[in-house]
Amino acid sequence: MKILSTLALVLLALCLPGSTAAQDTLRTDTTQLALPQAAAVTDTVKAAVTPPYQIAGEGLSLMSVSRALLGILICVIILYLFSNNRSKINWRLVISGILLQLVLGILVLKVPFIKNVFEYLANGFAKLIGFADSGVAFLFGSFASGQTIVEQPLVNFAVKILPTVIFFSALTSVLFYFGILQKVVYVLAWLLKKIMRLSGAEALAASGNIFLGQTEAPLLVRPYIEKMTRSEIMCLMTGGMATIAGGVLAAYIGFLGGDDVAQKTFYAMHLLTASVMSAPAAIVAAKILVPETEPYIEDLNVSKERIGSNFLEAISNGTTDGLKLAVNVGAMLLVFTALVTLVNAILDNGLGDVTGLNTEIAKATNGRYTGLNLQFILGCVCSPIAWLLGVPTEDMMSVGQLLGEKTAINEFYAYTQMGKMKSSGVFVYEKSLVMSTYILCGFSNFASIGIQIGGIGSLAPSKKAILSEYGFRAMLGGTIACMLTATIAGMFY
Repeated sequence: MKILSTLALVLLALCLPGSTAAQDTLRTDTTQLALPQAAAVTDTVKAAVTPPYQIAGEGLSLMSVSRALLGILICVIILYLFSNNRSKINWRLVISGILLQLVLGILVLKVPFIKNVFEYLANGFAKLIGFADSGVAFLFGSFASGQTIVEQPLVNFAVKILPTVIFFSALTSVLFYFGILQKVVYVLAWLLKKIMRLSGAEALAASGNIFLGQTEAPLLVRPYIEKMTRSEIMCLMTGGMATIAGGVLAAYIGFLGGDDVAQKTFYAMHLLTASVMSAPAAIVAAKILVPETEPYIEDLNVSKERIGSNFLEAISNGTTDGLKLAVNVGAMLLVFTALVTLVNAILDNGLGDVTGLNTEIAKATNGRYTGLNLQFILGCVCSPIAWLLGVPTEDMMSVGQLLGEKTAINEFYAYTQMGKMKSSGVFVYEKSLVMSTYILCGFSNFASIGIQIGGIGSLAPSKKAILSEYGFRAMLGGTIACMLTATIAGMFY
């Protein structure tokens, strides 16, 4: 589930006073986890964007529009080059998908009424996260309040961020069990089907991926998967790669917003916007990479399958799945951080010292990089791509590094690094910070290829060969979809 799936509970949360136990117990060094009133949402969001950068966005301009158009063109060219049937590309669908993204970007980021609605929902989501704190306070006590000798970063991650993953996984199961999620998915799928002329199955898959993870969304179209065309399978896979799930979305808000409610609201709004805009972007990418050439089913019916036989079983199943996800996230970050440190030690103390590259790199980057390491290499490789997307020259190494880390490692690691970079004032422009939020908002990395083959393949064993064949293309499509969304969002900064 990704924010919109919690719409009803978000609106309810905005009307509630909050958990006083959590507010009294959960504190950091200087910040109390009290939540702002809904009426102050706009001021709160504005206050959130002061510290992490040096130069504020200039808004819509001829230069920003030109850079965005260049970024869109580059994305389409890359997809075209990797297409398996260029002559069959439906350019009407591609153009309508990009225009839909532009319209969504204008509505959410520039039209005051729509922007206020999204800010209101983002504030509700940040407040909803706060209700998980009452459970954290009960379970961890002084750990959560910071009254221990345990390092604060460990407390923030293990005691505050990971429990939100479990909480939102359970919440997803409840919404799925009662059919609330399916109804919202159906409405959005109907709109996508009409605007972009999609099949029923791929419209449901695309809208489902807005709310669910890459292994949960296929449950909405389970009866169709065995009958899906190759292009529809590609659309299902790319949608999963281009979006994220609600539980991890809550974690990303924690990484970027910390304990500052204003920051949480700010990033919740942008992550919510990225979730919605990435749906048409994923369709565009999939339909260029693998154009439709086969007859497909027009029906638009959501699967009646439920998670659990009753309400309590749904909560139990969701909690168990959330626990597995939280442990998996913690383990992945532990291992990947250790491996990156190992690689950096070899590069820095070995090749960098022997060749004298460490000194040259430190001089060339004004101390931004102290020597030869993985971050520097990824930044060099991906910085041209970042610039072509519209990232300012001063920040293209930083954004390129994050893009490389997301693809080569995973988005979790990249978001933790972005949080550290934000806190240390690495970003020069607000635009770079915002675009990075959108670029990283997707599961498109090498590990996800195996996850999709195993997850979707278990629902449709006969499609495993196609899933394996399209794994790399789906990852590429998901990456480009996130880049498209970031490019369009950057136009308004």
